[in-house]
Amino acid sequence: MEAVRLEWAAGAPRLRAAKDMAEQGLVTTVSSRAGTATVVGWVGSFRDRVAGAHRLLDAFAGAGAAPRPPSGDYAAVLVYRERILLMRDESARIPLFFRQVDGRVSAVSTSARRLGDAEELERRYFCRYLTGNMAQPHTALTPFAAVHRVLGGEVVELSPTGRLHGRIRRPASASAGLSPVAAGDAGPGTAAKDLRRALENAVSRRMGTTTACHVSGGLDSTSVALLAARTLAGEGSHEGSRHGDLVLLSGRFGSGELAAEQPYLEEAMEEIRRHAPEARPVIVDAGDVADFDDFRHHAGDADEPHVHAFRAPFWSRLHAAASELGCDILLTGCGADPIADANPFHLHRLARTGRLRGLALQARAWAQGSERGVRDIVQDYVLKPALPLAAERIGMLASPGTVLGGLGAFSRPPWLRSGFARAHGYREAGIAETRFVFGRAPEQSLYDAANYLAAPDLLSWQRAQEDGYFLSHPFLDQEVIALMRGLPAEATFCPGRPKAVLREAMADLLPAHIHDRTVKTPFDQLYARGLQVHGDDLIGLCRSARHPLVQEMFDVETLCRAVREARLGVGDAYSWDRVNSSLALVMWLEGLLSASP
Repeated sequence: MEAVRLEWAAGAPRLRAAKDMAEQGLVTTVSSRAGTATVVGWVGSFRDRVAGAHRLLDAFAGAGAAPRPPSGDYAAVLVYRERILLMRDESARIPLFFRQVDGRVSAVSTSARRLGDAEELERRYFCRYLTGNMAQPHTALTPFAAVHRVLGGEVVELSPTGRLHGRIRRPASASAGLSPVAAGDAGPGTAAKDLRRALENAVSRRMGTTTACHVSGGLDSTSVALLAARTLAGEGSHEGSRHGDLVLLSGRFGSGELAAEQPYLEEAMEEIRRHAPEARPVIVDAGDVADFDDFRHHAGDADEPHVHAFRAPFWSRLHAAASELGCDILLTGCGADPIADANPFHLHRLARTGRLRGLALQARAWAQGSERGVRDIVQDYVLKPALPLAAERIGMLASPGTVLGGLGAFSRPPWLRSGFARAHGYREAGIAETRFVFGRAPEQSLYDAANYLAAPDLLSWQRAQEDGYFLSHPFLDQEVIALMRGLPAEATFCPGRPKAVLREAMADLLPAHIHDRTVKTPFDQLYARGLQVHGDDLIGLCRSARHPLVQEMFDVETLCRAVREARLGVGDAYSWDRVNSSLALVMWLEGLLSASP
């Protein structure tokens, strides 16, 4: 989807935005004596998009070192007389690409497909994509040769004629936005107060004229919706609180395991409406939805392959309901699990620094709180991060006889041809991915990797022009992330009580049953139903794939066998993600082929 495009005519830059998206408020263009800025999304505050775009334009107007890109959910193109800047916020929700040949940028767009040539595909990208479901947003590679991604928090500088002058990317600051108390020896009570204030600010910054909140009856989404309701009611301490309309959006399942969520959903809706009686509940019947519904469309028409395309039918139904009501933004609880929960990789830091007695004590506490064995805790959070590729190889050797047995998040799936993997750097891609997920300090890398786990984002971007709004995730706000990554482990860890700081922060608002629940029903049934209904079609689509890269890359029969095993329940979430990503890639290549002249 192309929201903005920059190209050159007669040596002069020409910047234009999609007219319909500008009318919807998804794209903002401002000009001043300094230059012109086109912002997709919002800078600073969603309601003050025009003012935020002006501040961004003014902040980068001076020559010299570029400041850190401000917070928000945006991709921006800034055209000055003496230079052109391309940038994205650190969360990198909205894509931005440029095509470069011989040191010169010929075009910039939010769509890689609009810039790319279907006959010139970058095979290294596919190896990186297939290493795990977090690869896309944090690598400069794209599916198309000569098309590059602007990374999160990066500023790319071009000359007025399109010559590439430099790329500046600053790592996120671990202490940005922290109060002196939170950055030091914060107790649980102080941490809860700080988290409450940070979440209130994050929600307030994202409130629109008509705001939709996804409400599932869980701790995370209910917390966001309650804070949104209080913001509209003028309660609490918020930045720039204003009144508006609130839509409470939820999917309802009348049968199956997800039907057990209905009482929690009703209780959440009742409590939210107590704070905002005018809030409108919209319950979407999702009982007939299955994963992989219309998979060819959802995976094949995307701008680039996306591992979570299989879940698009559920999200698309919710998105359509919010769109019909004229919502201009949808808030979710995505990202809370890794951000607001205690960080188990703190155990790795204890091992690294030789504090073995503390490691033993805390590992026992983690085991007791999660009803797991101490050996499992140490293996998952100390040994695996230290030697992730070796651990996966051992796991695969220990689970022979099936395609999915022992298949983790990084090792080469058996259906990816070894010759293709060797020729196009799969091993190097796997190492790069493990370093991103774990890094030298896994307890800090967790927060960086968590930013790319909000599954619906690429799907919401694909639908944004149709829906008229973007998704936004308060738990992935930079202020919230900086706060949580700066807290000591003692302030966040409470055995048997996940997300203890969040629970305490929201204790005065959450209904008792939601405050105390520690387990939420997963969407496994939707996935199982999808494979039961569509498994044969998926296998048929793989076998009939016409794009030559499918046969070059995959042993199709082994991939089909993996689909059959997943259909029978063999494997786990890691191995199923590997199947999903490969199926999405096959459908994307087929969509690319059918779209070619």
